[in-house]
Amino acid sequence: MIAAADLPLWAAVPVALLLLLGSGLALIGSIGLMRLGGFYDRVHAPAVVSTLGIGSVLLGSMLYFSVLQTRFVLHEILIGAFVVLTTPVTLMLLTRAALYRDRRDGSDEVPPLPDPSPRDE
Repeated sequence: MIAAADLPLWAAVPVALLLLLGSGLALIGSIGLMRLGGFYDRVHAPAVVSTLGIGSVLLGSMLYFSVLQTRFVLHEILIGAFVVLTTPVTLMLLTRAALYRDRRDGSDEVPPLPDPSPRDE
């Protein structure tokens, strides 16, 4: 990163803040993964935080390389689109597979099925 010395101060400050925000959110997601008890709680924390954390790191990267190369960098937009599309889908598939397995095995951690009877209004 020899070119980092050429980055103007007006761009260096937002890049640094975006990178700190992204790494802080990744840390929060990791702590949530470690501290929460069951699978259904644990799968939620990293999935929610990863999208915003990766987004801020990608914005910082876009700003950094756009300023240094004097052109708009689009690679990060493609990476962000893949992350935003694949993270929720992966979370949903993992949770449904675990829910199917737990209901089949009769686990105590299984969330209850919704009540099929209509509610009185």
